[in-house]
Amino acid sequence: MTVLRRVAVASSMAWALLLPLAPFAASQPAPAPVWYALAFVVYGAGSVVCHQLPERSFFLGPAQWPVCARCAGIYVGAALAALWWLGSGFSRTRATAPPKRLSTRSMLAAAAAPTAATLLYEWTTGDMPSHAVRALTGAPLGAAIVFVVVGALSGASAGRTPTGPPNVN
Repeated sequence: MTVLRRVAVASSMAWALLLPLAPFAASQPAPAPVWYALAFVVYGAGSVVCHQLPERSFFLGPAQWPVCARCAGIYVGAALAALWWLGSGFSRTRATAPPKRLSTRSMLAAAAAPTAATLLYEWTTGDMPSHAVRALTGAPLGAAIVFVVVGALSGASAGRTPTGPPNVN
């Protein structure tokens, strides 16, 4: 596995682990400068990628997660896909295999469909699905993004232009 792929996989797993760790760090009694610094960095990064609305976020004790439930689902889905990628031997045996006929756009559209469905439901009914539903519908999108990114990095390291998702069969 190339260094770039390792960094991509490791960073997706680290970010998913930091999401529940940050509220724990933020709720530590003072003085806890290392914990507060960790929480500051993670919540700051979360504010760049997410609206962080409390009514749409998980809580760990008294502290809100650094991203909403849907974003948490996307990031956990990405981490699980990265773990699968590492554990399946895929990274060693098939990383440079020709892509399947399914295009990258088609795969991403299919993976985004559950999230789009919950958004459509929210916008048309004014009702918000549970945090668990929002997280679960985001997970396929996170997984698909990992396959696209790591597949693209595989293609770049093999000296070819990636034309679709990696062959996962």
